Amino acid sequence: MNAQLLRLIGAQIFLHSTLGGNRMAAPLLALREGYSPAAVGFLVALFGLSQVFLAVPVGRYADRHGLGRPIRLAVAAACLAGALAMIWPVFGVLCVMALLTGGAAGATVITVQRQVGRLASGGVQLRRSFSWLAIGPALSNVVGPLAVGFLIDHAGPAAGSDRGFQAAFALMAFVPLITWWMLRRVPELGGREPSAVQQTSVWQTWQLLRSPGIARLMVVNWFVSSSWDVHTLVVPLLGVERGLSASQIGMILSAFALATGLVRLMLPLLAHQIREWAVIAVSMFSACVLFAAYPFLSSALAMGLCSFCMGIALGVVQPMVMSMLHQITPPERHGEALGLRLMAVTATGVVVPLMFGSVSALIGLSGVFWLVAAVVGTGVRAAWRLRDIAVDTHPSDEGTVPPRS
Repeated sequence: MNAQLLRLIGAQIFLHSTLGGNRMAAPLLALREGYSPAAVGFLVALFGLSQVFLAVPVGRYADRHGLGRPIRLAVAAACLAGALAMIWPVFGVLCVMALLTGGAAGATVITVQRQVGRLASGGVQLRRSFSWLAIGPALSNVVGPLAVGFLIDHAGPAAGSDRGFQAAFALMAFVPLITWWMLRRVPELGGREPSAVQQTSVWQTWQLLRSPGIARLMVVNWFVSSSWDVHTLVVPLLGVERGLSASQIGMILSAFALATGLVRLMLPLLAHQIREWAVIAVSMFSACVLFAAYPFLSSALAMGLCSFCMGIALGVVQPMVMSMLHQITPPERHGEALGLRLMAVTATGVVVPLMFGSVSALIGLSGVFWLVAAVVGTGVRAAWRLRDIAVDTHPSDEGTVPPRS
């Protein structure tokens, strides 16, 4: 791992930690102030809402201006969000903070992913780089909430005091500056030529989906992100139905997160031996089988093992999708494609849990698992057909720069 990639990973971790910390602190403060669960749910949704609407414009902006300017704006927005919540810790300001933090995190993800893709020079390097990068969000989702939770409990005269929350928001206002500091010496790889900027429009951004390869990859990505969201939502409900305790359900979900982190640590070592399309297809088939098996499990141990296997199956997909996306997208439009992907993933995270939560009332939890297994199963064929658009024909050919379409 070179120094530039290490800086990019670290920068993403710190700004994403701000998202994780604020997303934990804001609902806790709202609940303490007596707001309803519906209001708290609305507040949490705002963290993703700004990403849905800003992802594509941010991607186009990164294509025009490179790394530095989008990152500076994202850091400024994240710092402002934490400062506002620290000074005025009221519900309306928390909503503004959620929008700013979510938008800043989304902009950072897109800009950093674009830079990492441009640093790589072939299929193997893309797989390895995005596997390392994918570890960052998992780590930041631990660091941010842990730091915020400690400050809320211990920074004030009593646990959960105003001073504790203000200290937490102050820390979240400072942490994004570390992202700026880590990236200040990362060289720019250039943006678009002015003529290319002038020719690009919102309609042309959507026309990226007219490419069969990009459209197929986005569909497969939707299947995987939907599976992830449904697993996070429905497995705890199944655990309650089976009479498991909260700690047992927590360990089941922790097994999923642990497997995701472990498999992403292993992927860089296997980059020479794997092909993206094959990994994605096998992973989706495995997820289909695991979803179908869940309703037949009753013990915490069995569900934990199934959750661990599901973490392996779904955890390997995102780096493979990112690698293929960079290979089949024109270099001057990487940011746009990344924005489209983030917009779809974020929207899925809002819509799919609501949809399957409603369906569970009609067909039961077991029916939901089998329905998801059937849906994912239909996507296996699309994943297998990704081999038709794979551009690196030999996985060990590290020095070959993949052609762009």
